[in-house]
Amino acid sequence: MSLKKDFETNFTGWSFIIAAALLWCGWMFSPHHIGEYIVAEDFGPIGERIWFWIWMYRIHIFGWVTMGIATFALMSITARSPYRVMIVPGAGMVIIGTFTLAIAAAYFYNHGAWGVGQTANMTPEELDEFMGKLLFTNQYVTCFIRFGRIFSGVGFVLLGAAFIKWKLMRAWLGWSTTIMGLAAVCIILFIPDNFDIYKPMFHIKALWLVAMGTMLLKQGIHLPEEKS
Repeated sequence: MSLKKDFETNFTGWSFIIAAALLWCGWMFSPHHIGEYIVAEDFGPIGERIWFWIWMYRIHIFGWVTMGIATFALMSITARSPYRVMIVPGAGMVIIGTFTLAIAAAYFYNHGAWGVGQTANMTPEELDEFMGKLLFTNQYVTCFIRFGRIFSGVGFVLLGAAFIKWKLMRAWLGWSTTIMGLAAVCIILFIPDNFDIYKPMFHIKALWLVAMGTMLLKQGIHLPEEKS
């Protein structure tokens, strides 16, 4: 087994760390968080500091994008025999889930800012009618959030299993990746009204990104010899 530690692993490691910083800081410093749906009560707090809210959401969305880049980079340096059979589908599912979540976040970002101007000076009856028109789109976006989480959860299970089987990363990182993925899948599938219950998973994912980036920068990745 050879140790790969070079520009490729450094780029991948920094991508994971930057993704964590953008995701977490954009979320934590945002002056208002939209819940599972956009509701009428969101527009007032957003409007109080709208430009700061917009920039924090932009940072958060670019965190998802950078996470996708990091996962693509990880896949590019590990897509070889024999472990690509689990790495490629695992990374692929994480990437699909990540960009699904990015699209959902982009909807909240756009409609949150747009809705502030649209709802200004509306009567309660007009506001109810406006929110009624958003109902179906809200449902679609919530579906995006749920499937984005479960898609990436399945991907984490595969990635973690590959880390463990071929000792690509430290054992604790492999097991934590697998457990994180299983927890995400189980929360979405088996616990109804799970939006609040899922919230800690976001912070766990940010910590995982930091752990991945740190390990790649410090020790690189262990790769077994490619089979002919």
